[in-house]
Amino acid sequence: MQWRKKWERSWDEVRHCSRACRQRGVTPTDRELESAILRLLADRARSSSICPSEAARAVGAEEWQSLMEPTRAAARRLAAEGRVEITQGKRRVDPSTAKGPIRIRLT
Repeated sequence: MQWRKKWERSWDEVRHCSRACRQRGVTPTDRELESAILRLLADRARSSSICPSEAARAVGAEEWQSLMEPTRAAARRLAAEGRVEITQGKRRVDPSTAKGPIRIRLT
């Protein structure tokens, strides 16, 4: 979900970007992506990070590209829970406003 100007004063309270998103909820694939992220991170050194595409490939095999945005969303959910952090250039960034390539690492 991306930040929108109209949510400027209530961003911390925003949970869904649209009615369709709210109705869809978190799917089994979304949970599988979260698990893949955590599993990949558990297999690495504590200070290492992963690219979201690694989790998308682990879940989607040849269809991984269509899972890139759901993978980023899964990473944002995990970051909101405090389980991972999102980085760019080795610096922690706000996952809701990060644009461009990101990395995911354990907190």
